[in-house]
Amino acid sequence: MPESLLPQRFIFRFAAPCLHCDPLWTAAGAKLDDTHRLVNLAELEDRPAMAEVRAAWSNAGMVFVVSIRGKKQPVWCRASRPEDSDGIQIWIDTRDVHNVHRASRFCQRFIFLPSGGGRSQDEAFGQTLPINRAREPARPVAEGLLKARSEICRDGYVLQCFIPAEAMMGFDPAEHPRLGFNYAVIDRELGEQTFSVGSPMPFDEDPSLWATLELTHFPSPNS
Repeated sequence: MPESLLPQRFIFRFAAPCLHCDPLWTAAGAKLDDTHRLVNLAELEDRPAMAEVRAAWSNAGMVFVVSIRGKKQPVWCRASRPEDSDGIQIWIDTRDVHNVHRASRFCQRFIFLPSGGGRSQDEAFGQTLPINRAREPARPVAEGLLKARSEICRDGYVLQCFIPAEAMMGFDPAEHPRLGFNYAVIDRELGEQTFSVGSPMPFDEDPSLWATLELTHFPSPNS
């Protein structure tokens, strides 16, 4: 690929703070304020943001809140076709390794949809997906361990996602406060928004293309 066509997010390695929150998840879901909003790195390539993504952590795990506005079409989600559905996919490497191109057992891929689950297929839900070409398969996650809540409105949705610590192999904020990380918000109407590099780069299987989340208790001085 010619250098002039390389995305800015490929040329540089990025790290962003992810702030602590306690309690992380309650019966009402997650409540994250503006300090938990993740920077939109796609702005480096003059790509408009279609979604706002917030993130937080505690020893109990991690939460993500995705907000989408501006849709003209209804949300499209199918439990039988999760990768084709509207929602968010999240990649986490609890060892933050960037010099390999195939996922280790510490790398996992999660997907959360704002609808399509439950008996009536109108409930938010989360599940794991395999990572293509992984050197080692990730540990299975028990059914029902991932939690999700959503609010769907005429022009979008807010999706809250909870990944408990026991669902992430090697999650140990005290010993390993840096995580390899990428997300892809996918919308059949609005397109794709990623944290680190996106398509056509093979970000869905190559940990060297992911950015870093720094698990911290305090905001960055520059935030």
